[in-house]
Amino acid sequence: MTPARLAVAYALDLVLGDPEWFPHPVRWFGFLTREGERWLRRSLLRNSSPQPLASDPHREMLAGVALTSFVTSFGWALGLPKNRAWRVLFAWTALATRSLLDEASAVIRALEVNDLDLARRRLARIVGRDTAHLDEQEISRAVIETLAESACDGIVAPLFWLAVGGVSGAMSYKAINTLDSMIGHPEPPYRYFGRAAARLDDTANFIPARLTALGIVAAAKIHGLDAEGARQIWRRDGNKHASPNAGQSEAAMAGALGIRLGGASSYDGRPHNAPLLHAEGRPASVRDARAALSLVAIVSGLAFGAALLLVARRRRK
Repeated sequence: MTPARLAVAYALDLVLGDPEWFPHPVRWFGFLTREGERWLRRSLLRNSSPQPLASDPHREMLAGVALTSFVTSFGWALGLPKNRAWRVLFAWTALATRSLLDEASAVIRALEVNDLDLARRRLARIVGRDTAHLDEQEISRAVIETLAESACDGIVAPLFWLAVGGVSGAMSYKAINTLDSMIGHPEPPYRYFGRAAARLDDTANFIPARLTALGIVAAAKIHGLDAEGARQIWRRDGNKHASPNAGQSEAAMAGALGIRLGGASSYDGRPHNAPLLHAEGRPASVRDARAALSLVAIVSGLAFGAALLLVARRRRK
């Protein structure tokens, strides 16, 4: 990775985003994960359907390690060809600033014209929770939480791994992130099978998650919001989640906006209660969602600048 290639990749993401017609590598990782799981369960675990094999968790974990290693190695291999255009192309696909801001903006615009049905449909494109019965406040909270979390997964972490590990590092990260979203769940049937993917994702995001929270603090200062509140709530509430990373950027965002995040949600009809972040804050509003959008845009610019400096410094050595 060179500063020029990183700049071109970042510009392509800002201009083009993630076109739906483009064969995005994440789709390849998803295909490999689905087919790999199917083959492993049929051939090694002797089970044709993705059901937990509680009698042999060790075997489940080994199969999960094998699948995680294969998909991650495939991601690493995508960055090995020396062709410059190839590397710029894959660096572009690792980034998601434009798509994140566009999708979140579509939800916010629908809320601003009081079209709750449209807002719920647009929200369902970017969150895993059930959206059919969410009101304006709950939709606003969901958008803000997604913006804060995806600022790490879709912007800061890919830029970090592009700067540290080049295209191979970024593609491996995207593979790990895809694996975690598909099989890295603590519930059956993935409690053991997806454990390696979940732990690897925790490791890959450990530094980027904290850099994202730091970026939100800096962005709040630039935007004229509560930077000190962002720092304090990040330090106080950032580790409330079971995951070492999930609460970092959300806590900083809650402090910057003065709002309460977390609480009750529903996934596939099953209730879920996330820890409250900045519990004394006010409920989220559409205005807060619009402010969060601006903060993430600033974080993206700051992260790109930092990655560019790091790549340039590494090139000089």
